[in-house]
Amino acid sequence: MTIADQDKKTKTTHFGYQEVPVEEKVNLVADVFRSVAPKYDLMNDLMSMGMHRLWKRIVIAEAAIHPGQHVLDVAAGTGDLSFAFTEKVGKTGKVIMSDINEAMLKHGRDRITDKGIVGQIEYVLANAEQLPFADNQFDCITIAFGLRNVTDKAAALRSMYRVLKPGGKLLVLEFSHPSAPLLNKAYDLYSFHVIPKIGEYIANDKASYQYLVESIRMHPNQETLKAMMQTAGFEDVSYANLTGGIVALHKGFKY
Repeated sequence: MTIADQDKKTKTTHFGYQEVPVEEKVNLVADVFRSVAPKYDLMNDLMSMGMHRLWKRIVIAEAAIHPGQHVLDVAAGTGDLSFAFTEKVGKTGKVIMSDINEAMLKHGRDRITDKGIVGQIEYVLANAEQLPFADNQFDCITIAFGLRNVTDKAAALRSMYRVLKPGGKLLVLEFSHPSAPLLNKAYDLYSFHVIPKIGEYIANDKASYQYLVESIRMHPNQETLKAMMQTAGFEDVSYANLTGGIVALHKGFKY
């Protein structure tokens, strides 16, 4: 075994509140999303009280997609944004729906196919850290509620920057850190005492939803993520707090 291999095995990262070897996190996260895929949409509605739909509509508005453009939806899950973008790009544009998890990607593909959408959408199994696309391909890239599950977030941001066209934009929608102390306390109580129980009763999977709550707390705060995007090369980086900072929408451009 080389020194590099030994170093890799000793490096750890967080999986929720646990510390795990870096090379194990992808499989652990994959197990979570294979488990939650069948009830993912229902759970999103219940956990957010339907607010995730409003947050995604804000992303769609900020994307300002025009007919003929190419859009990449990273960690697309069951495809809410991908579906919306197919209507925006029209017959001359293209949407690529990508996810590292095959179960989630299949579930999203089935949902969108059932809606009668074909042609302008493509489904790609892909790791956000190493996107399998040529440089300068996309007018807009979105990643909604997925970045916190990526092992190497800096690598994912660099990868998204690489495949974005000059003049293109990245939109990152993610759970974040509430700005008001009282809201933060209430959010903690709801997250740790209610969400895992909903997961247990609805999806028969308390452990996966416990991880998802912990992953939110381990995700960088608004200013840290802004700095990470700038380090990756994005310019004019800004963010907007939604629902008091429970969710934040970060935006950056490639010039």
